Amino acid sequence: MSNLSQATVESAIKTYVDPYLEKDLVSAGCIKNIQVEGSRVTLDVVMGFPVKGYETALKAALGEKAMSAGATEVQVNVEQRIISHAAQKGVSHIKGVKNIIAVASGKGGVGKSTTSVNLALALAAEGATVAILDADIYGPSQPRMLGVENQKPDSQDGQHLEPIMSHGLQSMSIGYLVEPETPMIWRGPMVTQALEQLLKETNWREVDFLVIDLPPGTGDTQLTLAQKVPVSGAVIVTTPQDIALLDARKAYKMFEKVEVPVLGVVENMSIHICSKCGHAEHIFGEGGGKAMAGQYNIPFLGALPLDIHIREQADSGKPTVVADPDGKVAEIYKDIARKVAAKLSLKAKDYSAKFPKIVIQNS
Repeated sequence: MSNLSQATVESAIKTYVDPYLEKDLVSAGCIKNIQVEGSRVTLDVVMGFPVKGYETALKAALGEKAMSAGATEVQVNVEQRIISHAAQKGVSHIKGVKNIIAVASGKGGVGKSTTSVNLALALAAEGATVAILDADIYGPSQPRMLGVENQKPDSQDGQHLEPIMSHGLQSMSIGYLVEPETPMIWRGPMVTQALEQLLKETNWREVDFLVIDLPPGTGDTQLTLAQKVPVSGAVIVTTPQDIALLDARKAYKMFEKVEVPVLGVVENMSIHICSKCGHAEHIFGEGGGKAMAGQYNIPFLGALPLDIHIREQADSGKPTVVADPDGKVAEIYKDIARKVAAKLSLKAKDYSAKFPKIVIQNS
């Protein structure tokens, strides 16, 4: 006679700590159903973040835990359900977009745009619907990185722009609307107005995550984003170098002041491995991103190498995640994407878009 029950199975799977949520799936509310028939167990799991590249390992881990409780046959059904999460108070929802993730550095030249596009592509590879907004009005780089720099967006109603599609991503950039060599000689108010229009007047289509590639600094553009755009969370990109970390800390403090949660730190150009001899060298220093994450008690999302292929692939219009999807660097980006989305999935939910608008009329 089997002693297998829902309670024993639940106790067993509770010992599995998800590496991305950093808690067990029972406490995280991801286990929706445990069905026991004799020694056969069926588990229904709903994850709040995209898990395509991790699903096989997840099923195996949960199956192993159920079998340790006495099950002889285990079926694990995994579903992902991405919902909207709360942003700053008093900021209205963007139509067609569930969550906005801002990617900032505080300083130029640390690979923020390359990280942004690969993060977006990694989220899409993991099974989410993703868009990217190039918020760098003065130096838009996403059109080239996505290989669509000569395309122009359509408008079906004369008021809204249709996003440009590339590698499965929806994208919008000022770079689609002006010639590549035309400088944007605009003052701050014009830049912030352009950013708002690009964001709010684009027909985003059922986007789970909109990644915003912010320009460097903590000025007008960043302030507009913080005050008028519903940002669910931010990612800070830095190199290990002390000077880069100084500005990355400013970016963190800016998000802290405007009450945007920082989902973690990415350390770019962490280590260089010589393509000729294999010698590893920390050109920009070592461990700075991890130290910053520890200082502010925020997650360290991962470290990326200083690799010529990352630069070449972005310049050619096929960033690493699509150019070499099974490679080591693409796997680091996908791991970072899962961590970012998992951290976001634990934040407060936002149901405002589901509420009906109440109109009072005199009859």
